[in-house]
Parts: sequence; structure tokens; C-alpha cells
Amino acid sequence: MSAPGDGRTRDARVYKTLRTAHLERALALTPADILYQESRYDFDEELVAEVRPQQVGDLRCAWLVARNGYEIVEINEPAAIDCVRRSAAVLAALLLSDLVRRRRTRIVTYAIGNIDPRTLPKPRSWWPRLGRYLDLMLARLVWRRIDRVVFGTETARQLYGTVFGIAERRGLHWTTIEALPAVCECLRDGGKTPGRVLFLGDLSPRKGFDSVLAAWGPVRRRVPDAVLTVVGRGKLLDEAYAAARADDRIRVIADPPRDVVHAELRRASVVVLPSRRQGAWREQVGLPIVEGLAHGCTVVTTDETGIADWLRRNGHGVIPAGSVGELLAAIIAEAASSPLDAGMVRASLPRQDSRLEADSWLFAREVIAVGT
Repeated sequence: MSAPGDGRTRDARVYKTLRTAHLERALALTPADILYQESRYDFDEELVAEVRPQQVGDLRCAWLVARNGYEIVEINEPAAIDCVRRSAAVLAALLLSDLVRRRRTRIVTYAIGNIDPRTLPKPRSWWPRLGRYLDLMLARLVWRRIDRVVFGTETARQLYGTVFGIAERRGLHWTTIEALPAVCECLRDGGKTPGRVLFLGDLSPRKGFDSVLAAWGPVRRRVPDAVLTVVGRGKLLDEAYAAARADDRIRVIADPPRDVVHAELRRASVVVLPSRRQGAWREQVGLPIVEGLAHGCTVVTTDETGIADWLRRNGHGVIPAGSVGELLAAIIAEAASSPLDAGMVRASLPRQDSRLEADSWLFAREVIAVGT
């Protein structure tokens, strides 16, 4: 991966937030410079050294994109309302740059947004409320400049059809590619450990970790040999340690390196992520869900995820978000005692990671028919 502006790449990816999953994926995607503003807690510094993204503010990001003359620029999707100012700054700079160069830079995006930005909680004071109104206007302007979009979920496609309009957009190229992983390359011979349940990621109420802890007692009574492994970190880490001290069948591994995460995914038969909507946040897909599927795990989650329908069709446990307290223990216990066959889970996945397929489509140089 080349450094931004060194002339060896023709494309760029502009993100507000960068996480380890982006870095891992970058090694397999179309080569492109990566410009980002902030990183997530799970940032792998070794991958940073290999991928070499550049951390820049909005104005410098816009200047670099305009100066370097990229042919294709990926931006955050317009439904990500907290990212639209960065995207708008980049597009404004490209407008001037393209006029000077007498060309048109292709703008692409990958969309998995599943919450209507118009329905987000309104700020109480007038100044932030004005900012929200302007952000919504910018989101529509950003949408009208996008040339290609891949919808990662059918939920996202429906949202964009309702909020931004798809049929009305002349010249827009779009397709839907379900946000599913390929089988992880780390898998080796050997089966799953029966009854091993894994919670992976942010130990927070929005990810439903408090619900998992509340459900674990009833799960243990139904499946006495079940083991809960908690991998991650977050505001409920102390509660996780307290639960582990009280129950020797709860294991806690705080913020481990990626090889340990993969090892736990290989052992687990069930991955549980009972996410629930919180403020302006809703689970779009859920990286722990994706990683669980890639390792042949049975998934227990809520209908907040954008791939809920796919999970239901393929035998995984999907709970209405409003019924988590009533149903979670029973669904986890059922999955722990009778998980889906790991081989069957892997067979349900595409041969190529859907994000890689989406990237190939977005960055393809050939002409693609509108609406496909």
C-alpha cells in the first residue's frame, strides 16, 4: 500500500472512522490510499504499519484528494449523518479540481445504513438543531454526487429508496450484495466445542451484553455444561469480571490480539450479539456476526441487524429486539445444545467475501448499466 500522494495509486478511500477490519480488508481490496480522521478501540498497529493509512482532518483530507487527482474516491455513505461534513468537504474540493482538470472523478460508496437520519433524536438547543438540519441537506447533496453504490443489505436499499430516492437518480449505478463473509482462511481440521457460547466485541448495553449476563443463569440451568467466553472490552468489563468470579463457566479475555480472537471463534459453537437500538445508533450488520459466520458458528442476535432475514432463512436465532428479555435465554440454550452444523453454516456463505465483491464492482473500470 502506497502512502497518500506518492503517485502510485489511482484511487482513494475517505473514512471518518477506521478500524482493524478496514485494515485487514485493505490488504485484499483494490489498492487505494486511505485517509481517515479517527480510529476505533480495536486498532491493530502492526496492520497500520503495513497498510499505511494517513490520519488527517476534514480540510486537509479535502485538499489531498483534490491535489492528488484520484480517478475513483470512496466516501462514507450519506445515511451516516455524522460523516457528511467530511464527505461534503471532499466533494467541494473535487468540484474545483475536476473543473481545472476537465474531468469527472468517480464517487462511490458502500451503504449499510438502516436508520432514517430524519428520525434521529433532535438536539434540544437551536444551534445543534440547525447543524442537524444542515447535515441532512448535505446528505442529500452528497447522495446526488455519488456515481456508484453497493447496498450491503436489502434494508439499506429500502432506506435509500425511501429517504433519498433511487429511481429518481439519473446516471446512478447501483447493486445489492448481501453483507456476508467468506469462510475464514484460519479454519483448520477439528470440530466445534459443544456448548461453547461466545460474546465478542464491545461490552456495552447497546450490544446487549447486559442481557447476555442476565440470561446466563437460566442458560446454565438448561445446559449445565455450557461455557460463556467473553472477548472484548467496554463499559461493562467490570461486570464481566464479577460474573466470571461468581461462575467458573464464564471466561473473560479482555481486548486480546487478533490471533486469540480467531482461536476463540474456531472453538465457539454459538456467537451471541443481542443488539438493541440506542439513540442515533442501530446495528447495521455486526462484525461479530460476520466473524461468527465466517467461522461456522450459529448466530443468536436481534432483528436490528440488516441481515436478519438472511439469518432467519438459514436457521440462526433472530429475536425481536423488544422481546430479548423474554426469549434470549431460551434461544441461547437451544443454540448451545443443538447448534447448526458448522459445515452447513460455512456452505451457506459466498465463496468470495461480499465486501471484496462489492469493492470490485465499485472500482471496476468498465461501464456498468444503470440500476444494476
